Amino acid sequence: METQTVRAKIQRVEDLIVWKKAHRLVLAVYTATRAFPKDERYGIVSQIRRAAASVPANIAEGFRKRTKTEKQRFVTIAHGSLEETRYFLILSRDLGYCEVSEMLSLSDEVSKLLALYYKKMAGAQ
Repeated sequence: METQTVRAKIQRVEDLIVWKKAHRLVLAVYTATRAFPKDERYGIVSQIRRAAASVPANIAEGFRKRTKTEKQRFVTIAHGSLEETRYFLILSRDLGYCEVSEMLSLSDEVSKLLALYYKKMAGAQ
């Protein structure tokens, strides 16, 4: 008897592993930046939060687009925002504002998942 693996169809963006991990990164960034100096409120805090939140937001926006090209465009934007987030994490670490190793590790994971997601779309009919 042959065993079949049944994959649940992705119905919502929240079902995507890449979105879940990106959302987790945003939550970690928000938590970490609460302890930043008050004078960074409109500097690094604002920039890193905006960049981090842009990753799952662009995944979500692309999720409902109709064409493969449109979907890939938003994944590409998400990947760019992720790299911006990584830079601000490195800057935050170098300024001594917070420990970022777990967030950098999570961002690496999100980067790999975004690349796989893009590649899967490229092969889709």
